[in-house]
Amino acid sequence: MYTFISKDGTKIAYDKSGQGPALILVTGAFSYRKFPGQVQLAHLLSEHFTVYNYDRRGRGDSGDTQPYNIVREIEDLQALIDEAGGSANVWGLSSGAVLALQAAALGVNIKKLALHEPPFVVDAADRKPPKNFTARVNELISANRCAEAIQYFMTKGMGAPSFVVSLMRIMPGVWARLMAVAHTLPYDAALLDGYMDGKPLPANLWSKVTMPTLVLEGTESPSALRHGAQALAGVLPHALLLSKKGLGHTKKLDSKIIAAELAAFFKG
Repeated sequence: MYTFISKDGTKIAYDKSGQGPALILVTGAFSYRKFPGQVQLAHLLSEHFTVYNYDRRGRGDSGDTQPYNIVREIEDLQALIDEAGGSANVWGLSSGAVLALQAAALGVNIKKLALHEPPFVVDAADRKPPKNFTARVNELISANRCAEAIQYFMTKGMGAPSFVVSLMRIMPGVWARLMAVAHTLPYDAALLDGYMDGKPLPANLWSKVTMPTLVLEGTESPSALRHGAQALAGVLPHALLLSKKGLGHTKKLDSKIIAAELAAFFKG
C-alpha cells in the first residue's frame, strides 16, 4: 500500500502494480480498491500498464475530511496523477465515471479517458430515482441508518429488486463490505445530482473534454444506463461508444472482457 496527502490534507491510499503507461482506476458506489472485482481488474490490466488502484476518500485506508465536496475528490485524482508522473490514462465506473468526467472538464491532465456506464438518466420514459433521492440518502446516513441507506440507494437509485438486497443481507462477507462504505453514499449521490432527472445532456456541458474518450455500455444493461451512455458519447467531442455483452455493471462485472477492451483502447 502507498499513500499520499491530497490538497486539503486528507490521506489517500492506493496500490500500484505492473509496468507501462500509468492507468488510474476510479471506482463507483460501494466499491473500493480491495473489492474483489476491482482487485481482479487491476491484476489483469497490470500486464500492460502501471495500474494505480486507489481508495476514494472515506473508503478503505483513505481518510475522510469533512465536509465533503466534489472538488476535493477531483483534487484527490489530480494528486494521484501527480504521483503517477503528471499525466495518466483514467478509467471510471458508474459514479466514478462521473467523477473522472468532471475532473477532465476541469483540466486534470488525463491522456485518454474511459467512462464505464455513468448512471445518467436522459430519457423521461426511463426509470428515475425519486426527486428527493440525494436528500434522503443524506438523511439516512446522518441518522446512522446505514442498512436502510444501502437498501434505499440500491432499490431507488440503482433499480435493484428488493429481494436482491435481502439476499445480500444474509451473506455476511458481502454485507460487511457494503456497510463499510455506506457512509460514502452521499458522495456518490452528490456526483449524480442533477443528471438522473430524465432530461437530455446539455450539448456543451463537457466541451472541454477533448482527449480521446471511450464510453462503455453492456448490451445486457437496463435501458436507462444504455441511453445515458449513448447520450454521453454523442455530446463529447472525441468519444467512441463501445456496446458489448459483458460490459454491464449492475450484475457481476466480467473483468476479462473489460480488461481486454481497455487495453485495446489505451494502447491503441
